Amino acid sequence: MNVVGTTERVLRLLALLQHRPSWTAAELAAELGVTDRSVRRDVERLRALGYPVLAGAGVGGGYRLGAGTRLPPLLFDDEEAIATAVSLRLASGGTVAGAGEAALRALTKLDQVMPPRLRAEVRAVFGATETLAGPAAEIDAELLVTLARACRDTVRVRFRYAGRHGGEHERTAEPVRMVATGRRWYLMAWDLDRADWRTFRLDRMREVAATTFRFRAREHPDPVAYVHRSVTQAPYRHVARVRLRARPERVRELVPSSVGRVEDDRDGWCVLIVGGDDLDRIAVHVAWLGFEAQVLEPAELRDAVARLARRLTAMAEPG
Repeated sequence: MNVVGTTERVLRLLALLQHRPSWTAAELAAELGVTDRSVRRDVERLRALGYPVLAGAGVGGGYRLGAGTRLPPLLFDDEEAIATAVSLRLASGGTVAGAGEAALRALTKLDQVMPPRLRAEVRAVFGATETLAGPAAEIDAELLVTLARACRDTVRVRFRYAGRHGGEHERTAEPVRMVATGRRWYLMAWDLDRADWRTFRLDRMREVAATTFRFRAREHPDPVAYVHRSVTQAPYRHVARVRLRARPERVRELVPSSVGRVEDDRDGWCVLIVGGDDLDRIAVHVAWLGFEAQVLEPAELRDAVARLARRLTAMAEPG
């Protein structure tokens, strides 16, 4: 028996099963250059390794990979291996408690079995890359699972919530979706106490518990758009709308989605919507963007821009 040839064929069989949802035995035999009987034997070898290969009944039945009870070894092509390694490296500095250590363990295992040429390419990427990220609010993985199940099963959740200015309050909500933006996680839910849609920061939630009360799903806004508006406008005293002579995509490169929203406008302009507690700071940030700008609202922002202009003019004068 040619063990090397058999092993290579089994790996090719696995790659084919991962590439397409379903194959007939005749199709697999043609791809591998073997008989249908050899395909059946190789399928049994994959099953012995832990791969749940399912077989359909009848003449038109085929083979497909199913979900198993344990995770068998995975087969990656070059691009998948590099992408997985880089993703694991980025995940090692993530926002989910314990996920960083788990990502590093998985990266170590992948590095051990990676061919030397791929290992060298991945390490070249690591060596040429730095990560610039602000402080992140770490979220417990159990909290994510609890909320995810509540969203899936449409059951109410109860929790204690810390407000922006201190103090905790008991809340009951009907969760719809979690949204990760920047370095934070948010929950969009119907707040039963306030009878309105609300955004909750997961790092401010305590003692979260799913109830047994199932709710009827309501018509709701788009979760991503709703959370985006909430985190860029709702928490602040002022919401500014400024018209900029620039392409929207260029402004989005400079203004993170967690800071402001950019809308298309006409004739090469766009509108930046940004919230803040200090109009003077908003004026500085808009000026820093470096584009021709027109303040749409609030009118008080024009006064802040005028104050900034006077200060800058005074700084430019010789001492």
